[in-house]
Amino acid sequence: MSNSEENLNTTFLNKNSPLRVKKVVVLTTAMLTFIPFWKAAAVVLCDFGSSAFYVGGIAMRAFGQAFPWYVIAVMLFAGAMLAVYTESCSMFVRGGVYKVVKEGLGGTVAKVATGAIMFDFVLTGPISGVSAGHYLSGLINSLFHHFGVTMYIPENTFAVCFAILVTMFFWYQNVKGIEDSSDKSAKIIIFALFICVILFVWSIVTIAKRGAVLPTFALDFSDHAYGWVKPTLLQKIGMLGVVMAIGHSVLALSGLETMAQVFREIEYPKIKNLKKAAIIVFIFALVFTGGLTFLSSLIIPPEIIGQYSENLLSGLSMQLWGPQGLKLILQALVVFAGVIMLSGAVNTALIGSNGVLNRVAEDGVLTDWFRNIHPKYGTTHNIINVVAITQILIIVLSGGKVYLLGEAYAFGVLWSFVLETAAIVMLRFKNREKKREFMVPFNIKIKNYYFPVGITIILLILVALAGVNLFTKKTATITGISFTVFLFIVFWISEKLNAKKANAMFEEGHREKINTKNVNSLEEVLGKLNKPNTTLVAVKNPSNLYHFEEVLKTLDENTTDVVIFYAKPVTESRFGRNVSFAPTEENELFTKVILSAEKFGHRVMPILVQSNDAFYAISQVAKASGANQIVMGVSGSHGANNQLERLVMAWGALKKEELEKKINVRILWEGREVSHTLE
Repeated sequence: MSNSEENLNTTFLNKNSPLRVKKVVVLTTAMLTFIPFWKAAAVVLCDFGSSAFYVGGIAMRAFGQAFPWYVIAVMLFAGAMLAVYTESCSMFVRGGVYKVVKEGLGGTVAKVATGAIMFDFVLTGPISGVSAGHYLSGLINSLFHHFGVTMYIPENTFAVCFAILVTMFFWYQNVKGIEDSSDKSAKIIIFALFICVILFVWSIVTIAKRGAVLPTFALDFSDHAYGWVKPTLLQKIGMLGVVMAIGHSVLALSGLETMAQVFREIEYPKIKNLKKAAIIVFIFALVFTGGLTFLSSLIIPPEIIGQYSENLLSGLSMQLWGPQGLKLILQALVVFAGVIMLSGAVNTALIGSNGVLNRVAEDGVLTDWFRNIHPKYGTTHNIINVVAITQILIIVLSGGKVYLLGEAYAFGVLWSFVLETAAIVMLRFKNREKKREFMVPFNIKIKNYYFPVGITIILLILVALAGVNLFTKKTATITGISFTVFLFIVFWISEKLNAKKANAMFEEGHREKINTKNVNSLEEVLGKLNKPNTTLVAVKNPSNLYHFEEVLKTLDENTTDVVIFYAKPVTESRFGRNVSFAPTEENELFTKVILSAEKFGHRVMPILVQSNDAFYAISQVAKASGANQIVMGVSGSHGANNQLERLVMAWGALKKEELEKKINVRILWEGREVSHTLE
């Protein structure tokens, strides 16, 4: 007997009893962490809110001093897009553009939409990293000037080097398995909110002292901003200029798609909490991005505002009324807030890319190479490597020019929005039986149909913006279409190579990619339980999880740990072999367990053991975990009463020790329950 087997035997089994449990496996993928709505909002804002640090300058360079009006307009439109994403999440726990578009418009269009959103993600990292570098170099040069140092740091070169370093850092961390920590995101947003309040109050004082003139409504497009559109068209079509200006400001929506990615981790009730998160995101973005951009135009003199196109909020802090020393301190705080938010957006871009491509791979579109698990860290490192290398290449090619990156970026965000919104409109008719806890407002009900007036208006606006941008943003059109076509070809070839496995996945249904971890003892696993109560839920049949969902419906996660337990049947002759995780039976079972946990937003600890006596194994786990409740579904082969008898007998076979608390046993099935108390 090996040392690990000896440890397991002496710790959990009566020495006079036959060996009933061989190995313990923890299913790490299913150990989900669910977060409250305000932390979910913080995760979104660490990406979405970071656009406040660069969108104003990019819009100003495109169409002049009218830029704050259009940034505010885009922030108001963000409320509509948040409603769109909320409806998509109400249909699919794992929404996201690929899933929604595939269900609504088909697999081919879904691949195009995925190409667009991936173009968004591979640019989010570079634009955020380069912007952070500009803010930092601007602060350093400002300090040099203040203290009479003649040295000057080339800002573009510094921005490129800084962005590469940040990308490489998060590349390494994501390969190791870093999580997008909601706690860290919340701290960043709280700090940013603190800086926002200071800037607001100080800006109001400055305006009271100096006065201010509202920014002009007149548009002054640069030659580059016209793209392929002839300036004479603006005289013939008056609204074209307005649409063009909004199109040049739309990158302010960068990171909004994170809402769909974070929904999986929001705690129950999920849609109710998602709506709360959306409201917080909307208000914060309107005030932070829209408000501070507007104040910048009021306070920074028009003749010098162009100097701050790469670091507008830093320029705002230096143009406020008051002592120079205090303004330098505020500038440093603004830069620090910008650097950590923008750096966080680099990390989110990598995490988001990994999540999107994993969803595509789960559908059999990408070959298994993309989902190969790192031998040490258990991450899909090939996806992370490809995305990170692409981002670094883009950073180098940009030469540190934020405006260039911003011009290219608008393609991905707009077309992914267009296709996602169009898919939701289509699903109103194709899948009207699908339960929706939320619908975009303004609907007309005729018989069984809800005609989507509100969301159709949103779609028309998006189509107009995306269409105009195709002609006004040369860089975005050429690079965006090229990237999307290239990725579509990769998807098409990969799907052909993976056709046999993809067809099998389609027939069998979704299978979760589950990482497993072998441990030496139950103690090693159950020692992590730290709440007053523990509920052990025994599962076996993927079609019989009614009892599990009933537990989730009434679970108080603050006081109760939930252990999901499956005893893998094994004969005495196979006891010496390692536990294997079957790709069909156990994977189907725990895939449904994971999806149920996500649906109700509760954390569970799934474990699998190799055992020749399931009821004895349940008793062992219950005793070792200090469980105060065991919940089972009714077995078709045994029946509820027989299950109770066998569990009581197994419990009696364990070493007699006085329990700190009684264990309530419940067997649940539709509309019925049988219970018993173990003492």
